[in-house]
Amino acid sequence: MHADNFYFNISERRLFLRVLDIGFTVLGLYMLNVFFNFNYFDFSGPNSALWISTLIIYLLVFGEIFEMYDLKVASDKYLTLRSAVITVSFVTIFYVFTPVISPQLPSNRLQLAYFTLTILLSILLNRLFYIHLIFSPRFLKNILLIAEDSQLDGLVATIQNKESNRIVAYVSNAAMANNMQQLYIAVSEVNLEKIVKEEGINEIVISSNNLQFITPELNKQLILLFEKGMAIRSADNFIEEETHRISETKLTNDFYNYFTFSKSHQNNLYLAFRRVSDIFFSLIGIVFFILLIPFVFVGNMFANKGKLLYIQKRIGKKGKKFNIIKFRTMVENAEENGAEWAQINDSRVTVFGRILRKTRLDEIPQFINVLKGDMSLIGPRPERPEFVELLEKELPFYAIRHVVKPGLTGWAQVMYPYAHSVDDQHKKLMYDLYYIKERNLLMDLKIVIKTISTILFFRGT
Repeated sequence: MHADNFYFNISERRLFLRVLDIGFTVLGLYMLNVFFNFNYFDFSGPNSALWISTLIIYLLVFGEIFEMYDLKVASDKYLTLRSAVITVSFVTIFYVFTPVISPQLPSNRLQLAYFTLTILLSILLNRLFYIHLIFSPRFLKNILLIAEDSQLDGLVATIQNKESNRIVAYVSNAAMANNMQQLYIAVSEVNLEKIVKEEGINEIVISSNNLQFITPELNKQLILLFEKGMAIRSADNFIEEETHRISETKLTNDFYNYFTFSKSHQNNLYLAFRRVSDIFFSLIGIVFFILLIPFVFVGNMFANKGKLLYIQKRIGKKGKKFNIIKFRTMVENAEENGAEWAQINDSRVTVFGRILRKTRLDEIPQFINVLKGDMSLIGPRPERPEFVELLEKELPFYAIRHVVKPGLTGWAQVMYPYAHSVDDQHKKLMYDLYYIKERNLLMDLKIVIKTISTILFFRGT
């Protein structure tokens, strides 16, 4: 069965953005070359294929770093303009200074301004096209939700948080007490085939911990729809694929029937590559750390008086304790009364310390921990023993984080804000477990790119 509604899912939307950015940019430069006196980028030259390929690579790499393909950014005109301007600026700078794989600098420097402006306008034209056409409601995925009333609120919030989804009806044993009451269909009255045809349903999402909720009649209707090609998914599977975190409903006593470690945990080639990368980048990081010391020292003198560094116990792989090294960002004796969660706008953080945190420069000394092998570049952030003891009592599966080395950055760090409470740690745990379940080189690369975005947009705490 094929629903009448045609939609673009999340991956297709991102693909459209990338492909059309490239298409609009190349077309814009070609028109500039044909209709104006523009000689910097000559499409008839023998190296034009190399020049175009280089431009595309720069555009995709910097576009990823500066969130051009983040769908929330792409749906907002202001954020799109900001990301496009920064991306095009970096693309131009790198393109100009790699003349071996890009055209030689023109004698008329005004040509570079035309080049930059053409790329920017081409991308913005594509984004206007996306916002007014691809992002429009007619291309959203129509979802039929089947769930018990106790699960509706959480599922509706998760599903509708994604820009490509729209709940057009829900089947449950009770209606929600909000403006979605008109979408309610009682289990006893449901005719799934009729709903699918009339509402143009693209996917059915089902969630139930109660075996009696899915009645034999409802199950029979689902089987018939499944036979006809309707996409039917469990809510847990939907949440994991859409949000890139483990579903909370899976954190039960039968968790081990669902959760498996990524095959990368036993892949010696992957593990060796990770360690070589850790050593290589930690050496570079330590050099940067040494160069940074004089500047941090001067900043400390005026706005962060006290020790330059601080050492603190953290929990690493297999629960082993180690000493983490950081630039000090808080006042001296900040925890006289014992360990405390860091808070938003924490009064214990000094003026200069806040700058270090925003730019993540306070983390630079941890490259020493990476070189020693206490940490890796990527992994769950190491937590303090006092908090680990508390969290393992409150969150029974928290200890699973310690199956891998902690990291300078990680999936939970780039996907969720700083944790200020047990509840925040619970939500971040869902991302850490997802990383442990799925980790591979591509995912590690995503984390690196998202971390660069976090630093460049000053999203540190």
